[in-house]
Amino acid sequence: MKKIKIISFFIVLFTSNLIHAQIENVIVETYYISTATDSIEFVMAGGNGIEQGTVTYRVFIDLTPGSKLKKIYGDANHILKFSSTSPFFNNVDGLSFAKDFNNLNAHKNPTFALDTWLTIGQTTKTIAGKTNFGIPKWQDRNGTNILSSNISLTNTAIPIPLTVSDGMDTIANNIPTSWLDAGFITIGGGDSTIFGSTKIQSKFASNNAVLQNSGVRGVIADSNQVLIAQLSTKGEISFEINLEIEELVGGVPTIVKYVANDSILLGGEKYSAFLKYPASCGCKDPRFLEYSNKYSCNDSAACHNLIVYGCMDTMACNFDSKANYPVKGLCCYPGSCGGREISTVCPSINGDSFDFEIYPNPTTEILFLNTLPGNAKQIKYSIFDSFGTLILTKDLGTTTRVINEEINLSNINNGLYLIRVDFDSTFSSKLFLKN
Repeated sequence: MKKIKIISFFIVLFTSNLIHAQIENVIVETYYISTATDSIEFVMAGGNGIEQGTVTYRVFIDLTPGSKLKKIYGDANHILKFSSTSPFFNNVDGLSFAKDFNNLNAHKNPTFALDTWLTIGQTTKTIAGKTNFGIPKWQDRNGTNILSSNISLTNTAIPIPLTVSDGMDTIANNIPTSWLDAGFITIGGGDSTIFGSTKIQSKFASNNAVLQNSGVRGVIADSNQVLIAQLSTKGEISFEINLEIEELVGGVPTIVKYVANDSILLGGEKYSAFLKYPASCGCKDPRFLEYSNKYSCNDSAACHNLIVYGCMDTMACNFDSKANYPVKGLCCYPGSCGGREISTVCPSINGDSFDFEIYPNPTTEILFLNTLPGNAKQIKYSIFDSFGTLILTKDLGTTTRVINEEINLSNINNGLYLIRVDFDSTFSSKLFLKN
């Protein structure tokens, strides 16, 4: 029974990293950067001016193909928040939600195109059966649609000018969208409408807000990137968002909630490290003690201590002083060795024994063996799986040492193994992990 527990532990540990949520990433695109010329022309056009250096960002949720984004929300346990170190820009003629925009308004005042708003996919309301949907500019297939050549957003310092691509694709779609109980708290009080033009704020936050529709996929099915916000500000942006996703579970459409904070997780909720921005970077390599699934980007410098699995109980005959990750089921005691042969697990109880070295551990395909028994010995190694079944063996002949003997493990399954090295009439053994 203990053998099964040991195997189950390693299956859970190493297959859990293969399970992917429906949110593959959150993309923050630099949509436009305002110039001094833009600012002057905007004021002359009769609208509210935009400061030079204001950056307009677009935020996309990158979903697995086939999934739909249905809702952006904040609730009692998970706040919905958009912040900047400087106020967000809001056009006086702008709106809180892109679903309410008329594309004709884009020609009234150039700053209209840089307004700050939320959305679920749409960039304008549906007119004559057509709706403009957001798409990353590098994937825009129809160039400039809303932003015609008479609009003065011509900064060519950014990778793709808006006169070349405006990140909008007109498709036949009619998806009703609603904002329920806005309830946003604005710093300084007053108008609590999110991204409303009457109050210019640097933070909008709510524990009681919902933007929802019947479900949206990205314009390009394979990439499936859905636009959720346009944010214009001179400051550094940050946000926490919570989403409701429709995904297929066993072929059945299922609603799953993804949240940015896992301090409280209710039934049907999953944590996603991507939903908090800026990204939290750290060790994402499961071979290290510093690994955490809460990081949304990898920082290899944060990975310091390679995991060494073993028995860390000093009372066990196979106590491993080099281990830093305890596996209780591996510990072996007289009369209690998990059904294994104690003389194989703890060869030192037989008296005379010799040590050897293996590396790397864990390994992927190749394991190197070093021995230095002193006098010439007949040396042989054998590898057993966790059930004690012999997997492979090799006689290395009579020698005083073995240096970097290369053992090819490419044809054996991932898992926990024991290597036993025989030196004439005695032997020594060690555990290693293949992943």
